Amino acid sequence: MDAEDKLKELEKEINALKDTVVKFEKNAPENKLAMVVFSGDLDKALAAFIIATGAVAMGMEVVMFFTFWGVPLLRKKEGTSKGKDFFGKMFGAMLPKGASKAKLSKLDMGGMGTQMMKHLMKKKNVASLDDMVSLAAELEVKIYICEMSMDLMGFSRSEIIDYPDLGFSGVAKFLEEAGTSKAQMFI
Repeated sequence: MDAEDKLKELEKEINALKDTVVKFEKNAPENKLAMVVFSGDLDKALAAFIIATGAVAMGMEVVMFFTFWGVPLLRKKEGTSKGKDFFGKMFGAMLPKGASKAKLSKLDMGGMGTQMMKHLMKKKNVASLDDMVSLAAELEVKIYICEMSMDLMGFSRSEIIDYPDLGFSGVAKFLEEAGTSKAQMFI
C-alpha cells in the first residue's frame, strides 16, 4: 500500500468518525426534563411543580404532560362547558376545579388534613399550588394536556386555565419530548 492509498484509507476512517459524531449529536439528550403528571393530589402536584421550577432555575427546559387525574388541576375555578353527556357532567361535578381544590394523597381526613397543610404552608411562607402554576408560567414551563383524558372525562378546552405555553396533545407528543430529554419523571 503506497502513501496515496494510505491517505485515502485514512480519509475514509475520518469520514466514518465524522458520521458517527453527527449521529451522536443528533441523538444526544437535550438539557430538558419531561414529566408526566398523572396525580391530582395536592402533595404530588406541589412536588411536580417544585421539581419543574427548580429544573428551570438550573437551566433546563421543562415539559409537563398532564393526564388522567392530573388534568383537573388545570381546570378553571368557575364555569362549565355546555352540552356535556351524563358522564361528562358526573366527572365535572366530582373532580376538583383547579389547583386550589386539590387534596392531600394521605391524611386528608375529610379535608381537615388538606386545610392544615395549606395553613402551615401559608404560615411558613411556602408557595401555594396556584402560585407554583403561575411561577411555572413565568419560567416558561411548557404544559401539554392529554386530549384522550380530557375526552374521557368530558372536559372541553374552554374549561382549562389560561396558561401561556399550553398545548393539547396525545401520548406521541410526550414520547417525542421524553425521547430528547436528559431526564424523565412520572408523578
